[in-house]
Amino acid sequence: MTRLFLAWVVVTFLFAGFDLSAAQNPADIFAAGQAALAKGDLNAAESAFRSVLKIQPDSLPARANLGVVYMRRKNWTRALAEFQVAEKQAPGNAGLELNIGLVHFHRGEFAAAITPFQSVIANHPDSLQARYLLGLCYFATEKYQPATDELKPLWEAENGELPYLYVLALCANKSSDASLEKQALDRLFEVGHGSAEYHLFMGRAWLMRQRDQEAAEELRKAAQMDPKLPFVHYSLGMIAVGQGDYAQAKAEFTKDLAVEPGLSFDYEEIGAACLKLDQPGEAEQAFRHAIQLDTSAASAYLGLAKIYNASGRYAQALVNLNRVEKLDDQSASVHYLKAQSLTHLNRRAEAKAEFEVSARLRRSTRDRLEEQVSARPAVDAQMGLQH
Repeated sequence: MTRLFLAWVVVTFLFAGFDLSAAQNPADIFAAGQAALAKGDLNAAESAFRSVLKIQPDSLPARANLGVVYMRRKNWTRALAEFQVAEKQAPGNAGLELNIGLVHFHRGEFAAAITPFQSVIANHPDSLQARYLLGLCYFATEKYQPATDELKPLWEAENGELPYLYVLALCANKSSDASLEKQALDRLFEVGHGSAEYHLFMGRAWLMRQRDQEAAEELRKAAQMDPKLPFVHYSLGMIAVGQGDYAQAKAEFTKDLAVEPGLSFDYEEIGAACLKLDQPGEAEQAFRHAIQLDTSAASAYLGLAKIYNASGRYAQALVNLNRVEKLDDQSASVHYLKAQSLTHLNRRAEAKAEFEVSARLRRSTRDRLEEQVSARPAVDAQMGLQH
């Protein structure tokens, strides 16, 4: 069943109350749009749904399915806009809420996806899809016990699916539930032993434990068995980063993009590798791609700020640092860079305050934005959805 979580929900409504005697029958146009959508003809589907909206501007089915068209194109911003318009007309509709949650998920906005999925479950407690996705969102936001609480009841339906077993084992580990972790890992071995996906998940598990040699062995096996398996080269890239081999890291992240285009993680890491390789132009381009895909990509904004500070574009650097601070206000490096930018802009009093905040944070917290974290929960949550 897990593979179905990649699908979007085609939202259907009745055309009750519509005047179907018009010269152009909106019901017929809508039906043609649905047929085109089913065939994958997104241009024809979009044209049909827009035609319906010209005749019936408040058409919920046309608006909702137009959002589905944009989802299939991975245009998450436009998809979300359409679903939100439809949601105002039909608050609490399970199909709309599920799609809104999925859009947030794909944009890396896991915290924002929680409420829509909760809404679906509140009205449909038996929705395994919404519960699984909610569990992934809790995991991605490092709420491991709630994640475990949502995922554990899905065992009977999902224990034959490797992504579910993998994420459940990680959640159980983080929740100090050794028995559940063993149960999930044993079943993972039983179901997947010898498959490319199994080696990928084991490689990720070793990577989380900072056992890079074992991780690389598993990941290379996965790559040999299935060269087009997403996240394999991303994970190999993170190992190369840990070894200081940034050219190899960049190559691996680029390979992963070729397999699974549109993942902000790859662009973020390519940008970071390019900075290490003194390739600021390529780094800037990669960070901008990451932000287009995920507006909450804090490390991408930080990367841009470093580039702008280094090239004397202090006002632009400050704009990006302010964006980072809204996402993570506990980063000493962000406040330090802000202080530098403000100093160059002759805003001395503000710079002094930022230097003080930076010094305080360095004494009291670890700077997560400056860490190369090879086992980001958000990556594994995406893996849970992708496979």
